[in-house]
Order: sequence, then structure tokens, then C-alpha cells
Amino acid sequence: MRKALKDFAAAVGLVLACALLSLTLPVQAQAPQAAQQYRALLVRTAHAAWGLDAPVAVLAAQVHQESAWRADAVSHVGAQGLAQFMPATATWIAGIDPALAARQPYHPAWALRALVTYDRWLYDRTPARYAPKDRMWVALRGYNGGLGHWQAEAAATGAARPTRAQVDAACGRAKRAPVHCRENLDYPRRILLVIQPRYAAWGPGL
Repeated sequence: MRKALKDFAAAVGLVLACALLSLTLPVQAQAPQAAQQYRALLVRTAHAAWGLDAPVAVLAAQVHQESAWRADAVSHVGAQGLAQFMPATATWIAGIDPALAARQPYHPAWALRALVTYDRWLYDRTPARYAPKDRMWVALRGYNGGLGHWQAEAAATGAARPTRAQVDAACGRAKRAPVHCRENLDYPRRILLVIQPRYAAWGPGL
């Protein structure tokens, strides 16, 4: 009888310990409900415009950051739709992909194709010597603040083959005003490190 009571007490103690541990572990944030209606569309679009190796989790995290999956989103500077394209960029992107000639930033299919197409265009112009995650970091900085600024800052480092970290440190030392550096540097950090894990089940990430 005494042994049975000890075994019971030990079992209860184990259950309580597990319950307390579960309370102290961080809860992994999930993709919001608003994103679910666009999951299949984003995956198809990413595969069509980028390839089967498309970093779907990153692309989903970017849409999350840009518009919180609101197709009717409008920023204070006039960026529109899920991908938050400015009108001039929405016109320019048609030269990259004729399928985007309709310029419909509020249409989810158009917006997602535009985002994936622009990301791929930017990624292809990042240093091939960088690791894929660093290349995506640069592409995201370009999406947010213009690839020309990043290229000017790369030149401003004075290094023949600057690292991604060296170019990040040179933010504001060329054409970009230093006041914009905090937002531009935080943009890829939030997408790749903070938001991307929410979309791990959607497809490959970086």
C-alpha cells in the first residue's frame, strides 16, 4: 500500500512538473486567420514566378509585414494592396512581367505575383557570393528602400567585396538619409527572424 501511494505521488508530481514547464515555454506564434485564404494562391504564384525552390515562408512573412494580409491596405505614403506597391512601381513591374500590365494592386492575384516577381528580380541582382539568406536580406532591403541605395552603400564601404554586414553598417553613408536606416535595416530582420517562423508549414524558408 505504501509503495502504491509513493508511485501515485510520484506520478502526480511528474504531471505537475510538466504542466509548469508548459507554462514557462514560449508559445510559437501562428499565421493569422486572414492569411489562410491566400495560402494556396501564394504557393502557386511563388512556384510559377520563382520556381519550386521559392522561399514561400519568407514571401508569406513579407506579405504579413507589408499589409497584414489586407487586400485593401493603403499606407500613409500611398502604397497599395497586399504587396504595398507604390503606383510608379506598379507601372514599372509590367516591364518585368507582361502578365502584370493590368496594374491592379488591390487584386490579390496581381499583388502576390508582383511581390514574388519583384523579389526574384532583386534577388538575382544581389552578390552571388552571399549565402541565400544574406541575398534575401539584401533583396528585402531593396524592396523596402530601393536597390540603388544598397548598391551605393556597398560602394561607400570602400571594400572590393563587402560583406552584407559591412554594407548594413554603411547605411546612410551614400544617397540614403540616415533617418531611414532604422526602418530599412529592421525590415529584413523582422521578416526573416521574427515573422518567418509563423509560416514554416507553408513551404521552404531561409
